[in-house]
Amino acid sequence: MMSKKIQWNGGLQQEAIDILSKDGGMIVCPTKVGYIIMTSDAKGLDRKFSAKERNRNKPGVVLCSSMEQLKQLAQLNPEIEQLYQQHWDKDVLLGCILPWQEEAKARIPDDGSKTMMMDSRDTSCFVIKFGKPGEILAKELWENYNKFSFASSANPSGKGNRGKVEGIGERIEEHADLIIAADEYVTSIQPNESEQTRYEQGVMVSMVDADGKLVPEQKGQRNVTPCPMLIRKGLDVDKIMSMMSDIFLTWDYRQGNYY
Repeated sequence: MMSKKIQWNGGLQQEAIDILSKDGGMIVCPTKVGYIIMTSDAKGLDRKFSAKERNRNKPGVVLCSSMEQLKQLAQLNPEIEQLYQQHWDKDVLLGCILPWQEEAKARIPDDGSKTMMMDSRDTSCFVIKFGKPGEILAKELWENYNKFSFASSANPSGKGNRGKVEGIGERIEEHADLIIAADEYVTSIQPNESEQTRYEQGVMVSMVDADGKLVPEQKGQRNVTPCPMLIRKGLDVDKIMSMMSDIFLTWDYRQGNYY
């Protein structure tokens, strides 16, 4: 019998595809900032919430393996697209809370996924450049199986995994169908940081107002509100703030302002 925990092979992990391409699959996968739970449908999302014993009111995380996929799924304006493109070109992890394209909502399986992958405003956090192991999986699932990739940190809610597969906790380890281990990959992203000083999450920027509507274009004008809001610091936050400042003359910093 195959062990549930395997070492990342450096490329496409077919064992993970075999699980996530079927109904209800749930795996643990390494990223630039530690380990995540990956699922692809409502049954998997339900298992994820159960494994983490977590409330369902935060925006869901949607992993995008290309700019084309991002533009198909999320509402963008030219300035937000420019921000994503810069991060894509520089291989910088970025997640923004955005509304869904109406056409993309029609692609969501009618299995209850919507209520678990969006918040009450119908927004989700669309993430790019989250790390090769997951990027390769998300690309395969989207292009060859027409399946979404949803994510959540693989650790007991409120606790970090410190970039160590052993840190995901017994409950998640028990619930997962497969665990891809790659501690060395995670360490390589922040090689000069310790387990105490390394970032364990990616930066999150809200691109919507209180009702979930996309913020307006600024077009070089000052004091345009509502404006982008950096709501969670994380890996490469300095680079991200610099790129935001090049595009948006007005943006806000409100750590922890999730809703």
